[in-house]
Amino acid sequence: MPGSTTAAGAWFTLRRRTTIYPPEPVGRPGICAVCRGPARPGYARCYQCGQHDLLGPGLLADAVVPISYAVKGTAFAVSLWRYKSWRSPDLAARTALLTLLLTFLHDHGRCVWRYAGMPAPGRLAVVPTGCGRPGPHPLLDMAGPYLRLPRTGLAIRPGEQGRDPNPDRFIAERSGPGAVLLLDDSWVSGASAQSAAAALKRAGARHVAVVVLGRHVDPADRLSAPLAARLAPSGYDPDRCAVHPVPTSASPSDTTLPDPSGS
Repeated sequence: MPGSTTAAGAWFTLRRRTTIYPPEPVGRPGICAVCRGPARPGYARCYQCGQHDLLGPGLLADAVVPISYAVKGTAFAVSLWRYKSWRSPDLAARTALLTLLLTFLHDHGRCVWRYAGMPAPGRLAVVPTGCGRPGPHPLLDMAGPYLRLPRTGLAIRPGEQGRDPNPDRFIAERSGPGAVLLLDDSWVSGASAQSAAAALKRAGARHVAVVVLGRHVDPADRLSAPLAARLAPSGYDPDRCAVHPVPTSASPSDTTLPDPSGS
């Protein structure tokens, strides 16, 4: 987390081992201001993020921050599937994804909290898998011990599985009116993550910031194809992130952050 006393050399080593598909900057035409996916010309948000308004006023996440794009068919996208395989989880994929997540939070956690208009989170939650697998989510299992935050449980409400935004899909533990860091491994439509954010807020959370490992992009999709065509893997850059594409050493007065609602 920001403020870690871990030796700078160790973080430097982790950064050098990390490759991502950097998210497009906020405000670029044709890019959704919420999830950084493709949006139709003239629209600030993609169709799916527009549909999330159905969850109700005040229930959406205060910020959605993808660390990388996950282009279908690439090694990174495959890792997001293999790391949580029931039968044979890919340990190399787990190590790579954990490195990416911890490095990003160390370098850009403050960007996320400021973009969401909230203090540093006091609790941690993970979006449950759609199939309702038993036991802790693999992402929570591998990252939880390193983040040192109390966990807020989320579970799928019986009979409420689905792909549409639904404020009743998840049951969230009540944990006080603080700020929650909500992790998700993959964002396709975002309905699960935003439904989980709604459940957390209905349970009392004042702020929810969603950090996503990979924003799914399908090159075969007509609307996504132009975005996918210009994406290429690159080395992790500690000075840039999806919500703060300027050097992180800049002071708050040097930078105007965009509206996370996309309005």
